Amino acid sequence: MEFKYPLFLWIGVIGGFLWTCDYWKIFLRTRLHFPTQEKGLHWIKKTLRIVLFLTGVAAWGFLSYSLMQPRKPQKFSPSSIEVNDIILCIDVSRSMLAEDIKPNRLEVAKEQIREFVKMRPTDRIAVVIFSEKVITLLPLTTDPVLVDKVLAEISIGYLGSGTNIGDGLALSVARAVNSETKNKVIVLLTDGVANVGTLTPIQAAEEAKKHGIKVYTIGLGTDNDAKIPVGNGVFGTQYQLIPGGGIDYKTLKEISALTGGTFYPAKSEGALKQILDDIQKLEKTEIKVNHQIVYDEQYYSYLLIGVALLVSVEILRRLLMKDVV
Repeated sequence: MEFKYPLFLWIGVIGGFLWTCDYWKIFLRTRLHFPTQEKGLHWIKKTLRIVLFLTGVAAWGFLSYSLMQPRKPQKFSPSSIEVNDIILCIDVSRSMLAEDIKPNRLEVAKEQIREFVKMRPTDRIAVVIFSEKVITLLPLTTDPVLVDKVLAEISIGYLGSGTNIGDGLALSVARAVNSETKNKVIVLLTDGVANVGTLTPIQAAEEAKKHGIKVYTIGLGTDNDAKIPVGNGVFGTQYQLIPGGGIDYKTLKEISALTGGTFYPAKSEGALKQILDDIQKLEKTEIKVNHQIVYDEQYYSYLLIGVALLVSVEILRRLLMKDVV
């Protein structure tokens, strides 16, 4: 239950106070004194007067409550809106564990993408991940809590070895094509070079272009040699060294240029944050989501009860109590 005009309660309170003063003739100086009635009749009239007063107080209570316009929200009726479909296509190959960006590339990517998603509460988000195999981790959804939970739980190791950018992008395109939303965007984040898969990244990009889907590409990683943890040994954590500069910038640039998107190199956590902020501004939803709440208005019944009780009290005052107005 909520109230549209809660301060209107005071109108009813003031009205009830003035009515009480009139009922008991508090400010009336001149009084007419009639001959004393029989004792039994006197107590009946006194009791009736108190009952009528309490009924009047109840009437003003109903009127005061109705003036605040109590109502219950029933449902949300969405207006016609335009939203974005954003498919996050994320590389989860083993090289994403490289520690050239602390604590590692994957954790930094997850943290910054989660922040990006929080800024898109009105958009539909899907998550596709790829390594050797590709899967849709989350279909398009408007549930930001679910998206955040899924992104937080992304891990490495169960999709094989390799970097299947082509099929990952193609699956993202397929997810977008099945949507009726006009504005569709794919954010492709990878740190490597396509080395497995059915489709090449360019073939997948051509499919995106055919359906009017923009692809923003992000190459995550530094140009320095990086270490990947491979297990624990006698002397602690064992690392594998991978050469720096292993990102296929040329292909990522071609994908974004072909689809009308933009390519971004992300060589630090701060750079990735800035990149996602830029994409956030470029793909800002033009029409905001506005929900019209459908209410069950409750004040009518309280108003009718209050008016009925007050009218009844005033009639009985004059007919039975013989009050002089």
